[in-house]
Amino acid sequence: MNISNEEIGGRIWELRRARGMTREKLAEKAEISVQFLADIEKGRKSMTVATLKGIASALLVPTDLIVFGAEHETDGTDPELAELIATLTSEQQKAAARILKVFAEEINRK
Repeated sequence: MNISNEEIGGRIWELRRARGMTREKLAEKAEISVQFLADIEKGRKSMTVATLKGIASALLVPTDLIVFGAEHETDGTDPELAELIATLTSEQQKAAARILKVFAEEINRK
């Protein structure tokens, strides 16, 4: 299977637009430069697996969806929660994850 940079970039562009995210916001969340994201979306550059994972995480999608365009079953994440998390910066997401971990540990003790 031969997948082009243009196909992958196009999927990233479509996912970003569908979520109402600016290129600047996605680049910030994925911890890459805006120019590099633009080059990826336009198919001019490829990316490392780490960058792919960062973009997928920021878009709240599995990497397979970006690479192959394959739809997968949802992971059970509440859409409202996913939407809220998507609005947070990378640092805010890390803080929220720490808070949720403590919350989950406390609930599981009872």
